[in-house]
Amino acid sequence: MLADACARSPQQGALICQTETLTYLEYTRCVAAFAHRLIEAGARGERVAILLANSNDAAIAIFAAHTAGAQAVPLNPAYTASELGPILADAACKVVVCDANIEQIVRVADAGHAVLRIVVGPGAERLTRWRGEAKWQLPVPLPSPDALATLQYTGGTTGKAKGVNLTHRAIATNISQRERVLSTRPENERILAITPLFHVYAMAMCLHLAVYARSTLIILRQYRPDLALAAVTERRITLLAGSPTIFQGLMADDAFARTDFSFLALCTSGASALPLETLKRWEAATGCAICEGYGQTEAGPVISFNPRDGLRKPGSVGLPLPATEIEIVDVETGMRKMPTGKTGEIRVRGPQIMAGYRNNPRETADALRNGWLYTGDIGKIENDGYITILDRKKDMAIVSGFNVYPREVEEVLYRHPAVAEVAVIGEPDPRKGERLCALIVARGTAPAPAELADFCAQHLVRYKIPSEFRLVGSLPKTAVGKIDRKALKSPPTPSP
Repeated sequence: MLADACARSPQQGALICQTETLTYLEYTRCVAAFAHRLIEAGARGERVAILLANSNDAAIAIFAAHTAGAQAVPLNPAYTASELGPILADAACKVVVCDANIEQIVRVADAGHAVLRIVVGPGAERLTRWRGEAKWQLPVPLPSPDALATLQYTGGTTGKAKGVNLTHRAIATNISQRERVLSTRPENERILAITPLFHVYAMAMCLHLAVYARSTLIILRQYRPDLALAAVTERRITLLAGSPTIFQGLMADDAFARTDFSFLALCTSGASALPLETLKRWEAATGCAICEGYGQTEAGPVISFNPRDGLRKPGSVGLPLPATEIEIVDVETGMRKMPTGKTGEIRVRGPQIMAGYRNNPRETADALRNGWLYTGDIGKIENDGYITILDRKKDMAIVSGFNVYPREVEEVLYRHPAVAEVAVIGEPDPRKGERLCALIVARGTAPAPAELADFCAQHLVRYKIPSEFRLVGSLPKTAVGKIDRKALKSPPTPSP
């Protein structure tokens, strides 16, 4: 894709981060030069860990690892040494590329296993330095389609992080699948990267998509609502890939009312379920549609999307992508296909599915069964083929013997005008087995718990009404803006 973009649109703007801009010719030169360096370090057929904050350097490093025939391992540069150590040990990377400010953490975490550590940043080196050197050409041969392209570690929200093996074919196919329902305009998109480039969502919907479209990727060094809104106006953003918490945060910022959204042609939402009220408020205020999709790291990553042109169903994650099969099966065994409209676990089959988990045959065998990826998500398929996600299988609470999906309760609470954010979790209860607790971030005057309970009673059966409404100042978030349910369920650290 990068070679094609360089050949067809060499002077097209490719990357912008702060005041630094690269054309596709310059981008490709930098990727080529760094790829040759990785090959010299013995990285071909091995793994390259990349721990870089959002920057042009991060984009170059990821594509250079791909180009060198290595497997890119993008990791969160905010990880502590204790979080990073087990991942680096599992990945067994030949080369580690990291920001200068975290070099010591990486040194401790890696314990000297990598052959080469490349430090990037002020006082170190920049991967953009080869932009003016015409001698650099992409190395040959380029990787085969079935070579491993990325080792993407899941967030580890249920324990130890798992490394997902994705091939060049799976990633490239998934881009083409998405293009069928979210078509881009070659050389005419200006895509804003808000979420971290190390995450599979930003890699798919920003980094890789920009190159496919031979268009410009504008990279925010850090996410702040005011900076993102300023970029939408100043950079004439046409495509914004966000998440529910990002859209909510942008609308809550004082600069939102002053932002020029006239160039914005499409927004996509992923990472977690988009509340209906958030979608309605955004589209009414900006005049720009949000297409909600569904996916996970193991699925390369996108499984379904509401189409850009066609029926967008609020509350739905759309239709399966081309060449993608989706079935709903019973939660207990995963073997019995459920009738249309009935709830169960979602399983998926298609060319974008992972090759398996690295060094984890047991988890691979559990997730991949008879060609199907068992997602662990609970949903249903309606008569028109549109998919609705109800919850994660592991987030389901069992209250007095009844299955309760927190998202259903959250959707009701989001309709209350005094609720800005909400997360519903199950907590142990000696009488009911589990009880529901709603953690509420208020909008304006804090609502009384009795008021919220009465509001829920208008829309929910009794056992789905939370036993407790707990007002909090904020909800913990993951690096990509998802509400961190693992942190919500963790016991509080005792005061010293």
